[in-house]
Parts: sequence; C-alpha cells; structure tokens
Amino acid sequence: MQKNWISLGLMSGTSGDGVDASIIKTNGVNKYEIIKDKYFEYNTEIYKDIHNLKERIHKYEHLEILKKEIIDLERKITFFHAKIINDLNIGNQTIIGFHGQTIYHNFNERVSKQLGNAKLLNQLSKKNIVYNFRSNDIMNGGQGAPLTPIFHHLITQQNKIELPVCFLNIGGISNITIIREKNNFSKLISRDIGPGNCLIDGWVRKNSDKKFDEDGKLALSGTRNQIIFEQAQELFANSKIKDKTSFDTNDFDISFIRGLNLEDGVATLTDFTGSILGEELSLLLGNYKEKIKNVLICGGGRKNNVLIEKIKENLSDEINFKLIDDYKINGDFVESQAFAFLAIRSLLKLPITFPNTTGCKKPSLGGDLIKN
Repeated sequence: MQKNWISLGLMSGTSGDGVDASIIKTNGVNKYEIIKDKYFEYNTEIYKDIHNLKERIHKYEHLEILKKEIIDLERKITFFHAKIINDLNIGNQTIIGFHGQTIYHNFNERVSKQLGNAKLLNQLSKKNIVYNFRSNDIMNGGQGAPLTPIFHHLITQQNKIELPVCFLNIGGISNITIIREKNNFSKLISRDIGPGNCLIDGWVRKNSDKKFDEDGKLALSGTRNQIIFEQAQELFANSKIKDKTSFDTNDFDISFIRGLNLEDGVATLTDFTGSILGEELSLLLGNYKEKIKNVLICGGGRKNNVLIEKIKENLSDEINFKLIDDYKINGDFVESQAFAFLAIRSLLKLPITFPNTTGCKKPSLGGDLIKN
C-alpha cells in the first residue's frame, strides 16, 4: 500500500503579485486530496522590488551586477514564505514544495533563477523543504519548464476528464499541456505558447496605480490601434521567440505601444495577446490525428473575459473553451497544488519532467531536499 503524504506547495508566478499556497494529501503517484488553498499577497515593497529588478535583468551578467539587490530581495521573499508557513500552522511532518519567485529564465543560457533561500526557510520553519525543481531538467537538455503537466495528467484521471484534452494555463506566460493517453507519460506534450498577462500587466503598472486589468474593463474602454497591432503581429511572426518552448517575461516587451493612452494600450495588447494564443493553439491542436476539442483554462488570465474572447476569435469553431472551475477545481491554485505534488514525487525519486514536456533527453527527477 502506498503511503500518503501531507505537502504544502508554495508558488509565486511570473505576475509577481503574491504567493499561492496549497496543502494536499497525496501518494505522489495517482491520488491527491486538497486540504486547503490560500493566497497571500506580497506587500507593496516586495511587489515593486520584484518588477523593478525583472525590468533590469535581461541577460545572465545582470544577475551578477545586481547581486546585492537580488540577495536583499531574496531574503525578504524567504521571510514572507516563512510567515505563510507559520500562519498555516501545518504539522511537523508536512513537506514543503518551495518554488520561489522566478526572476530570470533563459534556456539558451541554461539558467532558471528563482529567488528564495531554501536553507534559510528550513531554519525559520523547521520543516523539510524541497526546492530547485528546474536545474536537473536543464542539465538533462530540457528547458526547465513547464513543470505542471504531470499534475495536469493527474487532474484528468482523478476527475474523470475525457481524453484527449488540452490545458491552457494563462499566468504571466501562457502554456499548454496536451494529454492524449491515460497511462503513458511519454505522450504528455507541453510548451509555453506566448505571453499571458505579462504585457497587459506591465502596461497597466507603468501607466496607472493598478496591478492588472480587472475583468478586462480597461480593454473594453479602449480602442485597438490597428497599425501598431498589425506591426506587432508581423514582428512576432518573424521573431526567433516563436521557436522557443519556454519563455520568460523578458522575452516580450511593451515598447511598441509607447505613445498610446492607458486604455488604448491595454486594448491593443489584449488583442495582440489573444491573437498569438489563439493562432498558436489552433496550430498545435491541428497537428494531431485525434481531434482535441476541449481546452480547459486555468490561471489568473482566465478571469479576463475580454482576453478569453479574443483568443476564441482566433480559434476554429470546433474547439470548446471550458474553465477548469467547471470541474469543481479552483483554477487559481492548480500550480501551487502541482508543486505540493512535485515535492512528494521528488522525495520518492520519481520523474517530474519528460522529453515531450520540457525537451529533456529522458524522464528527469527534480528538486533537492533540505531535511529538518
């Protein structure tokens, strides 16, 4: 009989606005039960520091140049996570899956840098910490992302979701997982397909006191600049970015819409993001003999109805968009639940990435353990 573990997954996504925390019970193989989900918003200082740093880090050398600021921010983020663990009042045997805050990701340089000092978190929390989920995959030729496909697969099995199916996660970056077979991880397919909220959020941050476009209200009140929109589409179509299967928010910038007002900029960026995601989805889903009709949407971007409609406009009519929430699964916490699950797989020395999910040469383990 397989042992069940209690695990806490802590995930701070590319939007950099806070930490999603999920406590689950799982055997690390084919079962999980959600115990608790909770969101912890970063304070204004941490939020601003993250985005100010990210905007200044464009290549590996910048990590060294900005080392002192990075260490200072990492310490603040670690203490923030320690407070979460304390507030949740979890048992001593709970395993912590600690993702940290991604500050820079570039596969070509074989670097994926997450802020979060696992040794310090271990000292502060007196808990077993599993961290550093991406580096082993990169060492094995993978791109270090996306890491959630194996958990998406588990969701389909536990909730009896009909296969084949596609998950679309819209966070700061958007990624998909295509699940075609019940028991064959080698047939799992995943990749990043473009920006998610990062362009829209970046423009809103720079031009207002808001963090994001709530419910797409700003996009609705603006007008798309057709010339800029078409130029942006052409630039993306001809860029090398399209060849990558994992992205960083630094792969995209908003300089092409400078000069527009807040609302028109959001409208143009929402249309641009929607067109990329819709076209990439159509292209990828059209490559398979078996028709993949259902796309399940998770992540914060699923709440932006305007963005979702723009994606749909670029899809064939055969494809059905469904919220993951329709299956009584909270779409805000899929990734934090995933890292709770991945922590246990790491503990059990089971692979977390596969050749068709990250491009690694063979199924790869991930995560390092710091014992209490």
